[in-house]
Amino acid sequence: MTNFISALFSLFLITLTVSPLNAQSVPTSQAQIAMSFVPVVKKATPAVVNIYARRAVQARQSPFLGDPFFDRFFREFGQARPQVQNSLGSGVILTESGIIVSNYHVVGDATEIRVVLSDRREFSAEVLLGDEDSDLAILKLDTDEALPFLTMRDSDTVEVGELALAIGNPFGVGQTVSSGIVSGLARSGIATGSARGYFLQTDAPINPGNSGGALVDLNGDLIGINTAILTRSGGSNGIGFAIPTNLVAQFVAQAEAGNRRFERPWAGITGQPVTSDLAEALGLAIPEGIVIADLHPLSPFAEAGFVPGDVITGVNGQSVNTPAEMVYHMSVIGIAATLDVAYLRATTMSTRTVDLIAPPEDPPRNTTRVPPGITLQGLTVANANPALEIELNLPPDQNGVLVLNPGPIGARVGIRAGDRIITINQIEIREASEVPKALAGSQRSVAVNVERKGRRFALRARL
Repeated sequence: MTNFISALFSLFLITLTVSPLNAQSVPTSQAQIAMSFVPVVKKATPAVVNIYARRAVQARQSPFLGDPFFDRFFREFGQARPQVQNSLGSGVILTESGIIVSNYHVVGDATEIRVVLSDRREFSAEVLLGDEDSDLAILKLDTDEALPFLTMRDSDTVEVGELALAIGNPFGVGQTVSSGIVSGLARSGIATGSARGYFLQTDAPINPGNSGGALVDLNGDLIGINTAILTRSGGSNGIGFAIPTNLVAQFVAQAEAGNRRFERPWAGITGQPVTSDLAEALGLAIPEGIVIADLHPLSPFAEAGFVPGDVITGVNGQSVNTPAEMVYHMSVIGIAATLDVAYLRATTMSTRTVDLIAPPEDPPRNTTRVPPGITLQGLTVANANPALEIELNLPPDQNGVLVLNPGPIGARVGIRAGDRIITINQIEIREASEVPKALAGSQRSVAVNVERKGRRFALRARL
């Protein structure tokens, strides 16, 4: 009987201890966490929104659409017609004035964006800044009302094993909360659309529609933007990825500064992760870091004294093991900042400071368009430089002439934007202004040699 009374008294004390939790405070102890996530959810969900986007796309109607055999042969059959495509996703309000972050694949190229808050208020929105490579977009709501928002936590302080909540609108069923832990850090090489980024990994269930939603900690602070899942079936298998808030903060800063494109610092280096075989050859105890294979002459790393063969092991106190990690840390810091780079040369560990710069416009582009009356009229080319190669998503090179627009005739010949022109009618092309001159003598035929993704193609046509 005495033991029973003691147990009741202990339960009464625990109830008194956790009773203030009700709905106003965030859990501060493991005992309170065990009770429920209600306080965290009530704090975070008002700032998580549903996003409905519409975009116009060109689609071809094939009579063999869906046919198990002929569909693959006739995908380009028929005339392209405009169609309206709808997308559904989530977003997070970051400021009282209505700045929202979401995924690029949710709102990119959208002609109409409608945002619905958890209290059912609806607003239109416009994209201030979007970047397909990072799969992030910053939006601004069309309202003067003060809105609920989430505070961003420094994502470098997040640790594996922390409890986390994923909030979004999966499958369009309405706002949903799922719980889990942060199951991994510094995940890179995971494709999101055309991007291969750098992510936090979580086992909190994430499904289609959660894209752009919030990953929050137990203080209700934002630690990441849910963006992708690893799945074979299309449903959540417990491996989801979120873009860290430190990168989101840089996007917000650039959007508020008026940028329409996200600007990343330029490294001007080509490198690869250190494998176990490479580590053995380099005399490393464990495979870590990125070995520099080549440096552009204008690279800030070359300016700082780095040479091919150096192994970069960390930046600003953070370890790096893949190029994606390197790009992430540089993007977070931003242009005009400095980077403290730890590296190994031979058997000596050292540190150098690198001044981060924007991709240089050197040599000048000298954009040139082939005028009417000349073969391949409308073909537009420019001199290759680091800034242009990044815009066209091309590997770094040091010279050449790049195609910006093939023009109607060039497109029929097979020329594509991003091709590097090698020769025209056996005339070597070194500068953009040489292209119209090389084409001026063509009467009834043209032969163009181009380089595309490391391969050379001979394109010939009779006109």
